[in-house]
Amino acid sequence: MLRELTDIQIEALLKKQLIGRIGCHSKGVTYIVPVNYVYDGTNIYCHSAKGMKIDMMRENPAVCFEVDNIKDITDWQSVIAWGKFEEITEMAGQQSILQKLTDRISPNIIDDSVTPEHGFVDAESDVGTTVELIIYKIIIDKKTGRLEAR
Repeated sequence: MLRELTDIQIEALLKKQLIGRIGCHSKGVTYIVPVNYVYDGTNIYCHSAKGMKIDMMRENPAVCFEVDNIKDITDWQSVIAWGKFEEITEMAGQQSILQKLTDRISPNIIDDSVTPEHGFVDAESDVGTTVELIIYKIIIDKKTGRLEAR
């Protein structure tokens, strides 16, 4: 049976999941991409290297964010949130959010050779020298959720 999630269930799913999907739209192109994130009950925080997603969100900061928990085709939960992309540019804010992301992601990394900056740089010390690591938040203004349960 298809039902709506309660506010408590929406918050729990956003806090529980590690990977969500950002949907952005710019210049007639829609792009959806998975991201690691941390949710503090108000905003969603992420990190990224510069690329298509960042370029599009800088052009049009209105974004959509989706997370789900799928056990099977008739047993799932999904949350969609709408909000505004905003870069975090001050160093203290960047360090704080990167630490929260690291704390959230690290316990779930099985391979010791992978760092929280996975895919961006060869070593953690390369952040800020080899590649620009962009820290940003999504300021949520609306959330909705659905579930299906047998």
